[in-house]
Amino acid sequence: MTGMLDMHEYCPSCGQPTEIEVGFYYGTGFVSYGLTVGFSVTTFIAYWVLIGMSFAIDDNRMWYWLVGNGLLMILLQPPIMRLSRSLWLSWFVKYDPDWNTHPVGRHERIIHAQKPD
Repeated sequence: MTGMLDMHEYCPSCGQPTEIEVGFYYGTGFVSYGLTVGFSVTTFIAYWVLIGMSFAIDDNRMWYWLVGNGLLMILLQPPIMRLSRSLWLSWFVKYDPDWNTHPVGRHERIIHAQKPD
């Protein structure tokens, strides 16, 4: 049974293993960081254009954006994690346009002795 944050062991459509090797997904931290920075910059620019921003001491609009962006980051953390894992996997596994007629072959990077049971 797969939870909301867990990835399938194999792709439900094509059978591609998603756990390539031990530690394969360590690089997704960088992808997730890039996605969240891009999202934060986008919301900052949108907030600045639509509502306006002032850095005066008596104006709290900057704090409203910070709190709102922080809450959005917390709520969007699970989808961002899954998206970063999917992007990372897509950069290392070649796409086969005829995946439905070609069986998934043996993958050289899978270390069966190190896979959890």
